Amino acid sequence: MGGGFPNTELRTVSDKRVFDYVDFITLDDGEAPLLNLLEFVSGKRQIENLKRTFCLQNNQIIYIDNSETKDFSQNELPVPDYSDLNLKNYLSVIEMANPMHSLWSNGRWNKLTIAHGCYWAKCTFCDVSLDYIKRYDQTAAPLICDRMQLLIDQTGENGFHFVDEAAPPGLLRDLAIEILKRKMNVVWWTNIRFEKSFTRDLCRLLKASGCIAMSGGLEVASDRLLKLIDKGVTVEQVTKVCRNFSDAGILVHSYLMYGYPTQTKQEPVDSLEMVRQLFESGVIQSGFWHRFAMTAHSPVGMNPEFYKTKLISAAHPTFANNDVEYEEINAADHSVFSEGLRKSLYNYMRGVGFDLPLQKWFDEKIPSTKIDPDYILRFIEEPEIPVFRPTARIIYTGIKPTAKSVTSKSKKQQTELTFISNSGIEKILIEENYGNWLMNYFDHFLISAPHVLTMSKFKEDFEKVFPGDFDLFWISKSAARLREIGLLVL
Repeated sequence: MGGGFPNTELRTVSDKRVFDYVDFITLDDGEAPLLNLLEFVSGKRQIENLKRTFCLQNNQIIYIDNSETKDFSQNELPVPDYSDLNLKNYLSVIEMANPMHSLWSNGRWNKLTIAHGCYWAKCTFCDVSLDYIKRYDQTAAPLICDRMQLLIDQTGENGFHFVDEAAPPGLLRDLAIEILKRKMNVVWWTNIRFEKSFTRDLCRLLKASGCIAMSGGLEVASDRLLKLIDKGVTVEQVTKVCRNFSDAGILVHSYLMYGYPTQTKQEPVDSLEMVRQLFESGVIQSGFWHRFAMTAHSPVGMNPEFYKTKLISAAHPTFANNDVEYEEINAADHSVFSEGLRKSLYNYMRGVGFDLPLQKWFDEKIPSTKIDPDYILRFIEEPEIPVFRPTARIIYTGIKPTAKSVTSKSKKQQTELTFISNSGIEKILIEENYGNWLMNYFDHFLISAPHVLTMSKFKEDFEKVFPGDFDLFWISKSAARLREIGLLVL
């Protein structure tokens, strides 16, 4: 036995009865422990040299971790092998009408992990002390695409669910570029942190590569509690990232949480109002409220006093030991919010009920919200002010435009650039000297260009031809239109 349940629940198992059903229990990544077990059962390894393995010896449970066999890195692991399964015979089951839950249950997705663990690994409700979270190891983008192609060839399916704890934005950028460079026809989705690295341009790049949905944790929708959780984001930041994804045509699902220690009776109401505004503004399309659960391997579970809680029992269970029973000191009654949060979200996901007072969703009296009616809208309407790093890469994901010389009404010579994309034909008028240079230079922008073009290199080359003009050009309406059509800075 191995995998998620033993890794979280059975790390302190002492009940011998489980070994009436299994011979061994392995912890954390299973490849090296399983290889060691295969060597043991075939007589090539002594039992005392197993790796991260529980077993029963002399009627006692022992834990063995004496193997010198190293764990495999992400770059060393093979893809799953589906060659002996008739995949067409499996049923699709829609668990819930929730858009994201339907997405991952209805139909079949090839599953891959692009990075082991979480690059943030700080959230206080999460099992950050365990290997599956704390040990971060990512795969190279070309290798991920190689594995995707192998799975497509084997399964005939071109849909991918990257099952990461939190897919890193830099690796997603590299992966999207590699997918586009290879002209792979795929669709994919994954789980992320709503962090500021997901700029408007990055979200557009991910969409171009086949991304259809993103899920991430807004959690408590309260800046005070987000700080206590050590989430590393604010409501404003989450709102702007969700806007960037939604504007790019990517569905956004948000994990939501209530009942976190020290949460007052006012805070779930204010969180719900912000969630209402996020759905009404169209920057989130799917969500799910979870009741906070304390686990033994999270910072909250390992240091309950700091979070104004105390454990109900200090005794360790003999079998499963993960969920921790606790009580809050001077706590609000979080259970009164369960049904109201569920009902309101069900309606918001269907685009109705936005005009109803929050009290309508609850049977018991709740406080009035203290959140301004345009709180979220202010963040959404605030324009993204791009700050481009000198090392940022410039790319164009479409095909090279055509150009012709035209004369404006003021008798000024201009270059008309014509862009053809899936969404139609776009034309841009630009000063002729700039336009001619850009057309000769455009091959450097293309995703297939042999060399990476950085912002500093672009500016340097531009100013060799037009000394001192770059900043004026870059803030011009013509350059803004180029970026709108698809010239991305990443």
